[in-house]
Order: sequence, then structure tokens, then C-alpha cells
Amino acid sequence: MSRAAAVRTSEESDRLSSRDFQRLAAFINDYSGIKMPSAKQVMLEGRLRRRLRATGHETFADYCRFLFDEDGLEAEAIFLIDVVTTNKTDFFREPTHFEYLVKQALPDLAARGVSSIRAWSSACSIGAEPYTMAMVLAEFAAANRPTSWFVLATDLSTDVLETARRGIYPRSMLDPVPLALRKSHVRIARRESETIARIAPALRSNVGFARLNLMDESYPVGDPMHLIFCRNVLIYFDKETQKQVLRRLCDNLLPGGYLFIGHSESITGFDLPVRTVSNTVFQKLPDGAPRPAPIRRRT
Repeated sequence: MSRAAAVRTSEESDRLSSRDFQRLAAFINDYSGIKMPSAKQVMLEGRLRRRLRATGHETFADYCRFLFDEDGLEAEAIFLIDVVTTNKTDFFREPTHFEYLVKQALPDLAARGVSSIRAWSSACSIGAEPYTMAMVLAEFAAANRPTSWFVLATDLSTDVLETARRGIYPRSMLDPVPLALRKSHVRIARRESETIARIAPALRSNVGFARLNLMDESYPVGDPMHLIFCRNVLIYFDKETQKQVLRRLCDNLLPGGYLFIGHSESITGFDLPVRTVSNTVFQKLPDGAPRPAPIRRRT
């Protein structure tokens, strides 16, 4: 038998036991809020194989003993979460949000005398969302001086944060960015056989990256924000976790500030201090203002 065939045979014969999968799924859910139903067992096995290799364990049973019976979980937790998180992202993803930002939200902030805009990408992945926000804010600031701005970008995964900090992407990934913005904020270069795009230093200097877990009881992000994007992450949480995360996000949003969630997400049934201003865009109510009745799910 060839070595490759032997490896395949070994991998096929090694499967997570039901008990170990349930222990891993419970930890992942408690730590990150990510639901891990039994249908995802094969996916979890595939993603964890590189952690087995990295930690020197030959089987899932050995790895799980290391985690749960030998106190390895504290040191391994960040790496475990890194391999199970999903990080799908694109520049100008869900473009109607950025259209609303340009045409409604930013002019409204300017009209209310806001001259220094704080924005937060709360699940930034490899950086496409915060850099898109930064491009829009930079263009607005250039046309509406004196306006300054800063984007905080956070994520649970240390791997994606490292990619985001570098701001280097395959050239094709920048295709959704309008040509004028690419000329102003992107540098194209050749690296070996690949054409790469790098976010311009001036733009990167106004974007800060930090690790943050949305499951934490509080979010140490500094002063409240004018803009918060939390898109396409709530779908991985159960309803109670969604409610708690949204409440904490609203706690970090200034009255009159804007919250953006993904088009496939909803605040239905949640008592939040916001009003709907566009599809999946919400504005925080003034302090003390009566809250609208929670949106009820249609029956």
C-alpha cells in the first residue's frame, strides 16, 4: 500500500466518537456561540485534522483526551476555534448597505454635527468588510472636511486577523471595488506568479484590529460607536445568544447611530432600543425614547 493510501485509510478509519463530538460541540457553542449539530460532524473532523498533526496526536480520541482529561483545553482553545470558524467574506458584500451608508447614514451624521466618526466591524474576518467601510468613510471625509474617522475591526479568529492586518489579497478579490476607489486605496503588484492587491497604507492606518469574542459579557471597544456592522454571524447563534449579542452591540452604539446586520438575519422578537430605517439597517433611539413594539414573526 502506498503512503498516500495508508494515510487515507488511517483517516477513514479514525472518526470522532459520538461522546467526543458532543463534548467538542458543547465547548464550541459555549465559547463562541456557534451551533454544531450532528450534521456537521464530518466537517468538524476534516477541519480538526491539522490540529491533530500540530499537537502530535494520532487519533481524535487522543486529541480529545488531551483537551478534556489532561487540561489541554485552555492552551488549545484559540487554535481549536480558529479551525472551526467560517470566514466567508467579500469586498462590498451586500452592497445596498454601503449605498445606505453613503446616501443616508453618513449625511445624517454630518447634518447632526458629527465630525469624528467611529465605526466597528464586529466580525471582520480577513478584512474585506472593514476595508470596504474604510474606503467609503475616506471618500466621505474627503468631500466633507473636517471629518475624521476610524474603523475598529474585531474577530474571534487570530488567523483571519493576521491576514486582515496585512491587507494583502489576490487581485481578483478586489473586483467588486469600484474603479475609482481601487485607484485611490489599492496598490497592485506582482508577487512571484500571482498578481496581488494591497490596501494602501493611508487607509490601513485608520483601521485597527483586535481579537474579541461576541460571547463575552462586555465588549471593551472604547467609546460608543456611530456605526456598527455585525453581518452574517448572528445566523450561527441560537435565538437567545442572538438577543444577548444584539443587546450588547446596542450598548456600544451611540443614540442616533446605525446598526447593520446581514440580509439573511433578523431582529424579530427582540426588544431593542432601535428603529428600522432600511432593510436590515437600524438606528438607535435617543436615550429615554419609548421603544417600538418588538417585531413579531408572522404565523
